[in-house]
Amino acid sequence: MINRQFVLTYLYLFIYILLSSGVILYNKWVLSPKYFNFPLPITLTMIHMGFSGAVAFFLVRVFKVVSPVKMTFEIYATCVIPISAFFASSLWFGNTAYLHISVAFIQMLKALMPVATFLMAVVCGTDKLRCDVFLNMLLVSVGVVISSYGEIHFNVVGTVYQVTGIFAEALRLVLTQVLLQKKGLTLNPITSLYYIAPCSFVFLFVPWYLLEKPDMQVTQIQFNFWIFFSNALCALALNFSIFLVIGRTGAVTIRVAGVLKDWILIALSTVIFPESTITGLNIIGYAIALCGVLMYNYIKVKDVRASQLSSESITDRIAKVGNN
Repeated sequence: MINRQFVLTYLYLFIYILLSSGVILYNKWVLSPKYFNFPLPITLTMIHMGFSGAVAFFLVRVFKVVSPVKMTFEIYATCVIPISAFFASSLWFGNTAYLHISVAFIQMLKALMPVATFLMAVVCGTDKLRCDVFLNMLLVSVGVVISSYGEIHFNVVGTVYQVTGIFAEALRLVLTQVLLQKKGLTLNPITSLYYIAPCSFVFLFVPWYLLEKPDMQVTQIQFNFWIFFSNALCALALNFSIFLVIGRTGAVTIRVAGVLKDWILIALSTVIFPESTITGLNIIGYAIALCGVLMYNYIKVKDVRASQLSSESITDRIAKVGNN
């Protein structure tokens, strides 16, 4: 008989891969001038943040699904605001990249995420510069450079936007670890959106007012409520699915699922968006980068297991001393 927990775990993984792929393809379709033609990435991101913040507010304050954490002004100013700023920046830059480069190439560039996270962690002092990890990061970087060289429709602006978004997201992840853990705060997806989404919305207002509001006044922009509602709903569901997968399996499993999702997205994007052309050099470069990513994940798993074993041995020693 099939184990129910086993089935649920793989069902959550399937939902995560489906939603993650769906949101990326949906955003590309909405923003692309060749399709829905809504070339306003900041506006789209603000719609996501506004919708997510409103849903989180109702879940926390009205329906009381979860309780809000003890949030002081100091914690909000020193933790929530900087994390929200980098979260907003990563979404803004990432969505803007869809206007300039293909989904397939974006997924290949995202292989740089471990490199960016490692560098930001070293800068912030949460990780040490190690030879084995550094060589992995070098392998990933070489793979991405080869993949970029093989890109037929290479666009400097789109690449800069995507890479900047990756580093902003990496800094957000490191800051979340450094700032929130130091304060002893743990935020689930609902409370995270409750505090971070409204703040991110405010941060995005300034670039929206300067960059996109003037275009909206002079350009005929089509607005379809159901398209934007369903798009925001998918983005919200993706946030919840990540929490379910991590809670059911762990962060390592979601990394492996992310690698699988990237391959599926690269294949799907070439079918849905015919202008996305993949070359042999693209695949070779991405395969090299992927080897580096998988080796990095393996090293991280080993580090976690080693730290667990050392903590268990320390506990055993304390227990023996106590018994003596």
